[in-house]
Amino acid sequence: MPSTEQFPQNGTLLCDDPADSASACGLGSGDLCIPYHRAHDDTWGYVWGDCWRGPAQTGGYLGSPLILTQETFDASGARPIEFGRPVPAAGPARQLFDYAHNADNGFGVTEVSRIPNDAIEIDGRTLVQYTSVHTWVPPDSAVDGSAFSGVAYSDDQGATWHDFDHHWDGQALGTDGNPYGMWTFAGIDPDGYLYIFAKRWNGSHHYRFDHGHIQLFRYDPADFRRGDFAAQQNWAHVDGEWGWYPASRYPATPIFGPGNGIGELSVKRIGSAYVMAYFDCADLSIKTRTAPRPDAPWSAEKIQVVHDHAHLPSHRGKPQLPNPYGGYIHPGSPSPSNLTLLISRWNGIEGARPYAATQWTGLSA
Repeated sequence: MPSTEQFPQNGTLLCDDPADSASACGLGSGDLCIPYHRAHDDTWGYVWGDCWRGPAQTGGYLGSPLILTQETFDASGARPIEFGRPVPAAGPARQLFDYAHNADNGFGVTEVSRIPNDAIEIDGRTLVQYTSVHTWVPPDSAVDGSAFSGVAYSDDQGATWHDFDHHWDGQALGTDGNPYGMWTFAGIDPDGYLYIFAKRWNGSHHYRFDHGHIQLFRYDPADFRRGDFAAQQNWAHVDGEWGWYPASRYPATPIFGPGNGIGELSVKRIGSAYVMAYFDCADLSIKTRTAPRPDAPWSAEKIQVVHDHAHLPSHRGKPQLPNPYGGYIHPGSPSPSNLTLLISRWNGIEGARPYAATQWTGLSA
């Protein structure tokens, strides 16, 4: 039976403790903690979702998204992630985007929150793809609860932000199950293209029509950096063959068939391979796959961290984290056989801190 002792960081809390480095930056508790490389100075950024000033969601609501930074990441896991300062550096951590919660910010629909899905830096410009949530839906929901999705950018390393004019309508604006709901930036491949995977919004983990469909598209990084979304190329199955086509001609074809609902998704180029991680909403686990290229066949899924050992026989002996979600790949991981994942934990466990991000280093995809 696999042993959790092999992992240098095995669910290490990255927030929710008054003495930790996040608290020193003004962030008490929060979720997601999506890592990205700040290429302009070779440091690391971590994008958080809903956050509070104190642990256990106390001390007042800070907003979403927020960024904390780290000078050096220890890929071995010998030292857990420690945050050095928030973005912007002046003052404690605060919400990055200028919008109001539980309000109409000019789109004709109420926004509960804007939840980040991934971040990337291209030629000094930081870009964050996010989903505007209209409502958090209940179990077995027939709607996804999204308002819209968009891409925001910053040209001063995250101090100030702007929204591209183009947005992708969500359920509240008439497009339920939009396949552009939540994205992950796989990165710029040696072939020069920026590869992106996207799927329907399922941040509530209750959308019954998610089905786990994931699409793949790509851009010239310069086109994407300036918001030329019409330059998108889709990976599509046309006339019996897979190929790259202009998005104006063919929609992207899902790379996997119908399956379990998938919540948060992360894809990164690690070494010479690509690794995909995601939260399986039905299985209550974090899983991974690998592929030599974004447009190559993916391996069978591998269970990494589970809710508990009683849920399914396949979960026995796996590392446990009650009520997990997220599962973001650290792009500084040295290899697919030594991954760091950032996994969030929701509430529901008596006596446990209810809302936190955790570090897992030493996982093998």
